[in-house]
Amino acid sequence: MSLSRFVALRYLRSRHRPPILRIISWLSVFGVGAGVATLVVALSMNSGFRSALEEHLLAVTAHVHFTRPGSEGIPDYNAVADRVAAQPHVVAAVPALYQTVLLSFGGRARGIVLKGIDPARERRSDTVLATLLRRNDLFAPDADGLDAVVLGGALADDMRVHEGDYVTITSSHGRLTPFGMLPRSRRYRVTAIFHSGFYDYDANWGFATLAAVQALAGIGDLAGVIECRLDKPDLADSLADSLAAAAGQGYVPRTWSEENRALFRALRLEKLVTAIFIGLITFVAGLNILFVLSMTVREKARDIAVLVAMGARRDQIRNIFVFQGLIAGLWGTAAGGIFGYALTLALDRWRLPLDPEVYAIAYVPFHPSVTDAIWIILAALTICVLATLYPARLATRLSPTEVLRYE
Repeated sequence: MSLSRFVALRYLRSRHRPPILRIISWLSVFGVGAGVATLVVALSMNSGFRSALEEHLLAVTAHVHFTRPGSEGIPDYNAVADRVAAQPHVVAAVPALYQTVLLSFGGRARGIVLKGIDPARERRSDTVLATLLRRNDLFAPDADGLDAVVLGGALADDMRVHEGDYVTITSSHGRLTPFGMLPRSRRYRVTAIFHSGFYDYDANWGFATLAAVQALAGIGDLAGVIECRLDKPDLADSLADSLAAAAGQGYVPRTWSEENRALFRALRLEKLVTAIFIGLITFVAGLNILFVLSMTVREKARDIAVLVAMGARRDQIRNIFVFQGLIAGLWGTAAGGIFGYALTLALDRWRLPLDPEVYAIAYVPFHPSVTDAIWIILAALTICVLATLYPARLATRLSPTEVLRYE
């Protein structure tokens, strides 16, 4: 063990230090630990929200979708979907048709998004409907020939709809009659209710067959979009143009990250702001370390002078105080990290409830990140080491002759 580390440890374990220095030393360690633990919990919660939102979005939305701007729709949608599905990394490519409609039941009505799908293709694309689509009769018409519809759980609760009920869906695409333009309305039988865990999806979406939605809109055999699901969602941006080229001329791609760019940008900004403001706790703890070491230099001036007179080098004297601050930082960082991650795991297991109407998910998610842990540790130790520079420099500038002159 070097002289600097030996003396630093002796100073820290000394029972003869003034009580005020011992108290402030422990407060410094506690401050570093509190800052580290708070950062761990806050950043884990931020990462958890991002991961949960991303997971739910990717479960219910396409990774890449293609449209033809300026056209009424896609007439050869099956051929286009087959060409895209044959490309590398593509798990499934499905045609779809979206309509904003009015759902009515029992004297209540509200607007929803009705998606027309091809059930045979959708089994490989939509992870939320995958379980329901195992039922071969999910979208089968009833005895009277009325088409089937599947509704989200929150929507069904709000409308007080149950499986087997009949609802009326009205499209904004009207039909011309002798009395003018009238909206198209059709009755549907609710065959199932799905729960995705994503409130916006469960509260505002419904599914029917592509043919049923085409008939409701009165547009013929057309699809509005080709949706593509990849084996690796992160490849969406890099593959979008090549998949659009495979689809054919005139198709414009759009990825899931582009659709939700504002949301994830806000989460990144929130994470940065959280790290800065909570990091001030560790900064204040660093100021306590600076104060303690400065007081230690004043108290131990005679001891420092004796060490210099016995041949200790200036860099050894400086390192004594650097090691003291580093050791205090290590203790605080270790304690804060252990406590923070233990608390994070416990909170993630308990699943603190949230209002899904506000936060889109029903509980507070926590997702500890190794990358976050590394930079939290490095930042805390850097602050602690920087806090030692002034006291260390003060110690090296002491003159042994001046200090020991009157001894």
